Parts: sequence; structure tokens; C-alpha cells
Amino acid sequence: MIATATVRAYLLGLQSRIVAALEAEGGQPFLSDGWTREPGGALEGDGLSRLIEGGTLLERGGCNFSHVKGRKLPPSATQHRPELAGAPFEALGVSLVFHPRNPHVPTVHMNVRMFAAHKPLPDGSTETVGWFGGGMDLTPYYGVEEDAAHFHATCRDALAPFGDDKYPRFKQWCDEYFFLKHRNEPRGVGGVFFDDFSELGMERSFEMMQAVGDALVSAYLPIVQRRRDTPYGEREREFQAYRRGRYVEFNLVWDRGTLFGLQSGGRTEAILMSMPPSVTWRYDWHPEPGTPEARLYSDFLRPRDWA
Repeated sequence: MIATATVRAYLLGLQSRIVAALEAEGGQPFLSDGWTREPGGALEGDGLSRLIEGGTLLERGGCNFSHVKGRKLPPSATQHRPELAGAPFEALGVSLVFHPRNPHVPTVHMNVRMFAAHKPLPDGSTETVGWFGGGMDLTPYYGVEEDAAHFHATCRDALAPFGDDKYPRFKQWCDEYFFLKHRNEPRGVGGVFFDDFSELGMERSFEMMQAVGDALVSAYLPIVQRRRDTPYGEREREFQAYRRGRYVEFNLVWDRGTLFGLQSGGRTEAILMSMPPSVTWRYDWHPEPGTPEARLYSDFLRPRDWA
């Protein structure tokens, strides 16, 4: 097993680098909110939330680090590992969502994490089982082929050293995971996603997780820089708010990370940091054919080979 101290040091450094890059781009500082859960409860540990609200670039955004230990894994964490149901666990990770103000700049999500579960054995001892998860995905409101291709190419190149199968496999996983089944609709243009991953061995799997985390800034920031000054009006803001409703629906209904945080007794404010600042719903609404809004559905909200 890799020492959690090693993973923790990497994650805190990653959080710091990402926040610094977005602060420099947006010209406004993120707030810092550190927290600690004292030993003895159902969940103990600590974390650091970095967030911004009402910014000129990011209307709402957060990049959270957490490191927690619990008495038993919640159901959302044992979906693919039923033999670990109820086992004590340790989990640490960085999760971010950035909701830009300009509707022409996509929302982005990224998460990298490590789990360690302590499986009881018949002789009374325990076996520690560890694995990694993570990925990133892009959710545009007004799609641009160049942006989607860049995002996917960066993900592909980050995973290339770990096998030719990783990008196509994790892209498909992302397409299938970030899908609103009740809408029969993808959340965005995807990216990569993996979970319960240790098949390369813990050391090499950790390196792969780091490669994904390290790729976020180079995958996202060039898109921000290209689109942040694109003019927009009330029509674009209204469509952005409508599409943000899909983001809320996915996170509250389908997202395993949200469910894990709430089921394990995590900090609600930090867990729901991923929610956009303003959202609207319309009954049975569809964009007019031939409009830029309609093009999001016809050209972008379907799986494509972007890279």
C-alpha cells in the first residue's frame, strides 16, 4: 500500500496549483475554509475548502480537499465491491467544479481520490484494500468543436503513458457515467472517468491518478482564455441557467460522489459546492431548430470521438 501521507501531500499540492492558476486568470482570490472532525465520531478527519462566489470569471467555483476515516463504507462506495460492505475505511481526494459567469465558457468538473478499506478476515485480522478513482468532464452551454477536441486530446495524452486502452476505455466510462437516464441525455461532452482502479499496482495506479489531476489546468485554461470575452446577453444567460438545471439533476440523483459524501456524514456545504449559483427549469421546453441552443443538442450532447 502507498502511504496516505504521500497521497495527501500530492493532493494538497494539486489543490494549491489549480487554485493559483484560476486566481491568476480571474484576478480574484479564493476563500479558504479549513475544517477538522475530532476523533470519536462516525467520521473523523480534516479538509480544506477553497471557493469563490460572485467573481467576474467564476460565478461560483470550489476546489475541495478532504481526508476522512469512517467506521463503515456507505453503500455508494461498495456498489462494485460488495465484499467490503460495512468495512472501516479511509478516503482522501480533491474535487472541483467551476461554474463560469460567461455562458460561452463551459463548466468543468474534476475529481481524483484514493480509498483504503480494512476488510475483516476470519482469523480476526484485517486486509487493507486500496484503489483510486477520478476523472474530469466538460459541460458547455454553447459548444465549440475546438474546445471539446482540446479537452479530450489533453485527457488522451495524459493517459497515454499508462496504456493505449486507457483513454478510449475511460472516455466510454465517462460517457456512460455522466448520463441523465431520466432525460436520456448526456450531461456534456464528457472527458474521462475511472473508479475502483488498482490494476496497474498501487504505485503505477497512483501515478496515473496524478497524471489526470495534473492535466486539469492545461485541459481547461486555454478554453477559458479563448471564450471568456465572448459577448453575451440575456438570452444566453437564460439558456445557461436552464442547462445548469441538468447539472443539479445529475448531481442530486446520480452522482456517486455526492451520495458518498451525504451518506458518510460529510460536510453538506462542501459536498453541495458543486451546485451552480442560479438555475431555472422550464416545462417541456425545446430550443428552436437552427439556433445555437439547438446545436448544443444536435452536435454536442451525444457521444463523439473528439480526440
